Amino acid sequence: MKESILHFIWQNKLFQSHSLHTTDGDSVEVIDPGRLNTDAGPDFFNAKIKLGNTIWAGNVEIHTRSSEWAKHGHSDDKAYNSVVLHVVKTADAQVFRTNGEPIPQLELVYPDSIEENYAQLMKNSLRIPCENKIANVPVVFIRGWKNALLTERLLRKTANISEILKQNNRHWEEAFYLNLARSFGFGTNGQAFEMLAASLPMQILGKHKNSLPQLEALLFGQAGLLAANEEDAYLLSLRKEYDFLKIKYDLKSIDGSLWKLLRLRPDNFPYVRIAQFAALIHKSTGLFSKITENPDIQYLQSIFRVEPSEYWKTHYRFAHESQKSLKGIGQKAIEGIIINTVVPFLFSYADTRGNQNMKDKAVEILEKLPAENNVITRMWNEMGVASESAFDSQALIQLKKEYCDNRNCLRCRIGHKVLTIDS
Repeated sequence: MKESILHFIWQNKLFQSHSLHTTDGDSVEVIDPGRLNTDAGPDFFNAKIKLGNTIWAGNVEIHTRSSEWAKHGHSDDKAYNSVVLHVVKTADAQVFRTNGEPIPQLELVYPDSIEENYAQLMKNSLRIPCENKIANVPVVFIRGWKNALLTERLLRKTANISEILKQNNRHWEEAFYLNLARSFGFGTNGQAFEMLAASLPMQILGKHKNSLPQLEALLFGQAGLLAANEEDAYLLSLRKEYDFLKIKYDLKSIDGSLWKLLRLRPDNFPYVRIAQFAALIHKSTGLFSKITENPDIQYLQSIFRVEPSEYWKTHYRFAHESQKSLKGIGQKAIEGIIINTVVPFLFSYADTRGNQNMKDKAVEILEKLPAENNVITRMWNEMGVASESAFDSQALIQLKKEYCDNRNCLRCRIGHKVLTIDS
């Protein structure tokens, strides 16, 4: 068996708690199992254990067999002298501190069903380990877990944003610009879009924001998409403009082959998305500042309702004329940008400033937006776990990616319920 199961049983006090005794016969009462330690040292810190008539405050070490204490070198490690109780599945040896003092040991007794349920979760090939048992978990319990999952997801994104801020001297507008660009790639072209933004400083775009053709020249040129040989007047005009600006700012474009069109709907072609991005920059100054000043869902959506230049009404790519249509950013795309870029940045910005009201506003935005419709949310829906808002869908995405995909059932609250069924 895995030692992590014993950690799980000890942490959640799922063992037989009455009439506990050490291997030497002293009575044991677990007042507090302690705090799980994920770093070096004993497994649980600050436990409170009553041995006989004495209450001990200290650390707890857990092994499947007592003999592992010596095998792991704890007998010669002073960091383990603070252990007040050695918890094991099987006591097959005595254990000692570095000064030779014996350490009390407790053999855990717990329902066999916990190990049986865990083995089933680990060996099945279902989409998520508990797919055939999740129906037994109360909906109200899952709803409570979603709250923690969403916070966890936002904090993880906050950590990612902090890394970007470290690299650009904590320039929030610049960091937002880079992440916003990635959002415009909508997964398939996300990396290429981020590389484009990284190759073209926001300050340069700011100098030309009043000229949409110049913005398009800079963006398409840096994207490596102006090298086509087609005889197209607009393409040629952008190339001429870019050739001048490239020399002026000493720019180096990314490789145009990075952009993907295969299996993309025309509305998602990188040409259209870049044209929309140019239109957004043309329309907005200090975009992130505007968002923090007025984090209202209606206002946020209005910011991203932009139409690219006239040329793109009849084109999805250069030199290939199509039937005339509007190419503004669609509602679903706007919602995706708000969910994946705006909300995490609002939450992160508020977190660094201790602004709880703004953090609540960020979460409120997710509550007001409809749930995302993707392969993960559809999977959960098929299993009876519905998403009523983006709050729910983001929480369930976190659950799938961070817990189910890694079979991290011992850290999952739903896994906890499943493991203790019939225990």
